[in-house]
Amino acid sequence: MNVIKRLRIGCEEKAIALLDWIGSRSGKPVLPAHLLTGTRGEDAALFYLRRKGYVVVARRWSPGDEPGDMKTRTAHDMTPAEAAVDDHKRTMLRRLARRYVQQLPQVAWPAVRFDVIGVYLLRAKPPEFVHFESAFDMREQSEQR
Repeated sequence: MNVIKRLRIGCEEKAIALLDWIGSRSGKPVLPAHLLTGTRGEDAALFYLRRKGYVVVARRWSPGDEPGDMKTRTAHDMTPAEAAVDDHKRTMLRRLARRYVQQLPQVAWPAVRFDVIGVYLLRAKPPEFVHFESAFDMREQSEQR
């Protein structure tokens, strides 16, 4: 990745952090603390991926009637963050991905893969990431055997 692109991504990341900080100073809590942590983790993951050269085509997309969420940790617990992506979560993410792809204006089904990123927002440290590329795909586990 070239220097200019890295600088632009860094500026965008700092701008979002500044806007979040300004919003937090308004005195009115916009979201509960655990949801703010999740949003911070999602933003950190976005810029982590962009620095690795990924193009993010959608964020926080929802069909409106299906649950979907992200987990961010503020400590290294006994159970790693990425362990939260269990069979139930993978099934839910596949269902959301199908709904997302079906609403796209194309004829052919695009290639779909799922990466899992553990995000750790530790106090007074930069975010830590554990990235599992192609952690699972659109096929259910029973179909893979």
